[in-house]
Amino acid sequence: MAKRKKNKQSEELLVDIVEVRDQAQGFMERNQKVVFGALVVLVVLVGGFLAYKSLYQQPRQEEAVEQMFRAQMQFEQDSFALALTNPGGGYLGFLDIIDSYTGTKAANLSKYYVGVSYLNLGKFEAAISYLEDFSPAGDVTPIMKNGALGDAYAEQGDMGKAISYYKKAANADNEALAPYYMKKLGMLYEYQGDMAAAKKQYEAVKEEYPSSIAGRDIEKFIARVSQ
Repeated sequence: MAKRKKNKQSEELLVDIVEVRDQAQGFMERNQKVVFGALVVLVVLVGGFLAYKSLYQQPRQEEAVEQMFRAQMQFEQDSFALALTNPGGGYLGFLDIIDSYTGTKAANLSKYYVGVSYLNLGKFEAAISYLEDFSPAGDVTPIMKNGALGDAYAEQGDMGKAISYYKKAANADNEALAPYYMKKLGMLYEYQGDMAAAKKQYEAVKEEYPSSIAGRDIEKFIARVSQ
């Protein structure tokens, strides 16, 4: 059987492949200490991160959650000043939890509690500051953040920003909170004298969420802006 003749292009390709392989082997031989050291550093970094998560961050999160218990009780009882700094029983208030447990989910959630507490205490600038720092997750907390910011800006008289945040809260896919903020948005339009926009919001509540709490008495709101 006759042997195939290797063309020049195939030979050149083979030479190139061999050269690349030899160069790679030479590089590894010359630099194996550096490469091995880099791999060790990578392993240490990954291992260190996992250790940080399990041995440091998670215990701090659990400790912060335990500390939040009393402050949350005061918050639910509308004792907002106590919830912020002195909930009692030797527990930390929300402000101290933010300072002492930076980087934990509990500290992040405390920013929402602090924002709403300041909102109820009439300190609207502080409320906005903490609410804006709060990083919401999931489906519900973004709505709560936007709604609370809408409340704070409305209290300050900045109706443009209040409407913007209420719209974000009202456009959420949530059968409990969306109609509530749709109704609040309508009330804000009504307060501004824009009866057409108010009526549109009220009618949307009636059409989309008729059995919601906000929808139960929505007829009287529609009638009021229809006169």
